[in-house]
This record gives sequence, C-alpha cells and structure tokens, in this order.
Amino acid sequence: MDASASRTTIASTMSNTKESTASSTEGAKHQMPSAMTVPISPPPPPPPKRSPPSLAWKNSGQPPLPPALPLQIHVGKDGSPLPKLKPLHWDKVRAAPNRSMVWNDIRSNSFEFEFDEQMIKSLFAYNFQGLVKDEDVTSRTLPTTKHVIEHHRLQNTTILLKTLNATTEQVHNAIAQGTGLSVQQLEALVKMKPTKEEEEKLLVYDDDIDMLDPAEKFVKLLLAIPLAFQRMEVMLYKQTFDDEVVHIKMSFAMIEGACTELRSSKLLLRLLEAVLKTGNRMNIGTLRGGANAFRLDALLKLADVRGADGKTTLLHFVLQELARSKGSKAAEKLGETPRSCHATLAEREEYCKTGTEFVSELSNELGNVKKVASIDLDTMMKSISNLSRGLAQLRDLIEKDLPRNDKNREFLQYMTTFLNYAENTMQELEVGKAQVLHHVGELTEYYHGEVGKDEPNLLHIFVIIKDFLGLLHRVCREMRGKKQNQPLNLVLPLR
Repeated sequence: MDASASRTTIASTMSNTKESTASSTEGAKHQMPSAMTVPISPPPPPPPKRSPPSLAWKNSGQPPLPPALPLQIHVGKDGSPLPKLKPLHWDKVRAAPNRSMVWNDIRSNSFEFEFDEQMIKSLFAYNFQGLVKDEDVTSRTLPTTKHVIEHHRLQNTTILLKTLNATTEQVHNAIAQGTGLSVQQLEALVKMKPTKEEEEKLLVYDDDIDMLDPAEKFVKLLLAIPLAFQRMEVMLYKQTFDDEVVHIKMSFAMIEGACTELRSSKLLLRLLEAVLKTGNRMNIGTLRGGANAFRLDALLKLADVRGADGKTTLLHFVLQELARSKGSKAAEKLGETPRSCHATLAEREEYCKTGTEFVSELSNELGNVKKVASIDLDTMMKSISNLSRGLAQLRDLIEKDLPRNDKNREFLQYMTTFLNYAENTMQELEVGKAQVLHHVGELTEYYHGEVGKDEPNLLHIFVIIKDFLGLLHRVCREMRGKKQNQPLNLVLPLR
C-alpha cells in the first residue's frame, strides 16, 4: 500500500468517528435538557452527633449500668477462702459528724474481740455439713448440695429431731420393745417417715455414714429396725387409743342423754303446744292452717314475725302468753278472778319474771341438748373408722408382717396383749354407735315423722333446739329491758 492510499484510509476513519460522535451527541440532546449536567454521586452524610456517655441515659430513659465490680475473695488468716455465711439484715447507721456516738467509743476502746471461725462456719455457712479437719479436705468431698432426703422434708426432719429430747439409743430401744416413748415423741417420729424411694436409698447407702446429714443418719439408723415406722405408727395408735375411746363414749352418753331430755321435757311440750295453737291461729284461712304438727325449724322463724309496733315478735308474744296462762291458772286455784288480756304494768313485770324463769328451767332441762349441738357427727364417725383402720394395721403387723423371732419377740408380746384389749373395745364402740344412731333416728321421727336416708345431719334437731334456746334468752333480755315501758293492749288468743 502506498502513502497516499494510507492517508486516504486514516482520513476516512477519522471522518466516520466524528460522524458517530456527532450522532451520539445529537441523540442525547433529545433525551435531556440542554442545561443539565451529568450527575455526580454526593459524599456520604456526616455521622449523627452522639450524646456524651454520661448523658446518654437521658435519651433512653434508663440509667447506665454501673461497671462490674471485681470479684472479691476474702481469705482467712491461714490464706484459705472464707465461705459465704447467711446474711444479717440490718440498716446501717450513718456517722454524726457533730456528735459523739457509741461507735466512736467502741473504736477508741477496742476490746480486740475475735470469734471462732470454725464455729461460725459450722453454724451459719450455706450448706455446711460440719467441721472438717484440714487433712481431710483434700481426701474427700462433702455432699453439700445433694441429700438422700428431699431438702424441704430434711429441714422438717431436722427440726423434729431437736424436739425429741432423747438419744438415738433410747429411741432405738423403745421402738424395738414397743414402749417407752410419749405421744409427742411418737408424733414427731412418725412425721419423719421417708418416702419409699428415700427409704430404699438410705437402706442401700454403703458410703461413710458420717457423710450423711445428721437427720438422714438418724433415719437410716431407725430403718435398721425391721418395719420401724410401722412400729411407730401402731405405738402411737396404742398411746392415743384410750383417749379417743373415752372421748367417743362421752359423746355417745351426751347424745343418749339429749334424746332422753327431748322426749321427757314437759316445759318443751308446753312451749310446742303454745306455738302450735298460735301458729294455727295465725294461719286460719290458709293452706297452712289446721296443722297437727310442725317441723322444729319453725321455732327459729318466730322471731321473724313482727307485730304492729315493729318490735314485738311472735316469739315475745308466745313467751308472754305462756307466763300469763301460768298466772291465770294459779289465780284460779286460789279462787281469784283470772287476769284480763289487757295486762297492767305490774302484770307485765310479773310476766317477764315468769317468762325468764320458764326459759331458765327449760334451758336446764335441755343441758345435754346444747352440748350435743356442738358435736360433729361426721367427725365422730371418722374417728371410729380411724380406730378400726389402726386396729387392722396393728393386726397385720403382728400376725403377718413382723417375723416371729427373738429380735421381735418382746415387741410382739407387748402388742399382742394390747391387740386383744383393742378388739374387745372396738366391738363395744360399734355396738354403742349402732344404738346411738338408732335412738337419734327414733327421736327425729318422733318430731318430724319418717326420716329420709339422705338426711344431711342426724344431729340437726339438737342444733335447732340450741339456737332456739338462744333466741328465748335474747327475748327475755329484751322483755326485762322494756318492763318500764307502757304495755301494749294485745288481745291474746290463748286462755
């Protein structure tokens, strides 16, 4: 290729390049305004100003956490770490700069008091199991956090152990023989009974027994006696048996006496007659009129029926009528004119006195009724059932569970004698219970007719009479307080 041709090619190429550039520039003019320049990325914004560290919590609303304090380990005179003790919660006293205080005197006259570190550890250290010699610390590890008996029950057992006031040997011998412990001691021992799992662990524990907690050690030693806690339970049963029987028999006697009182009280019959006649008079013309009997619950409703004055109740009226009727009969016997129904002030005072005497005599006649009202029949029956259940447990222990060998011979002989006595006594209680329930049923039917099997409380009739006697006493107090007031001209229906 010659030089002229080469110049021609270069010129052509440059011409094409200029045209292409011009074409691109012309296209860009149609796409954006002529005044816009090519955008340039702005610099990143400056970081936001932060509050000083000491004021940052004002923005968040929470004060800053204090810096963590270095862990301090306190050591004793021998250089060993001091264990943590239980805290003494108190309020520190600030020093008074202008006043001499007792603390100043203590500091200036120090007695150089020093306490026994080993003793304070044994008493107040957390999970401390006892004093340990220095040479033993490296040879073994004390079970400071893991016990055979659950922690809460172990605490209770420790407390109960302190109340026994007897050595382990004394307790061991008493349980082996079946006698020699008081009710309080046996109650404490029975409460120490471990669970089945704890008992199994204690029985198979083969390590050093001194490694156990003192309470656990005590329970383990008791478990060395065959059926130790079953023995304690029947020993406690024997110790409390007579007291329970006496209490139940006394309750039987009171119930029998109350039944007799309610059947033989003439004053109660007079009162019930007055209530019956007054009630029928009140109910004339209604379906309730013409009654031949009423449930004793109605006695408690007499105080709810008020007269025209808003104060005198039907119970006031009945009691006053009983007194007036008694006075009229006494006057007839003496040949005097019966008193009119319009009572004078003197007569009202006499009625009040007579009514008070009537209530007092009635209350004396029904002394056992008031006592029986406080008896919980369900509780009494539960006590009898518990005695029967305890007797069965004693019988099983003697006749089935406890082997007859020389080790158990003394216990078996002692308890067999009691077993025979308890069986005879329980037979008497069962006969007495059946007799009492029969008499109470008869009495309830005597007043209320046929008693349903679903009667909630067979002793409810005694509760009614007790509450009614309380109402009568209250009425007597009110009548004594009103005897100076003008009497009401009441037309009394009973004459």
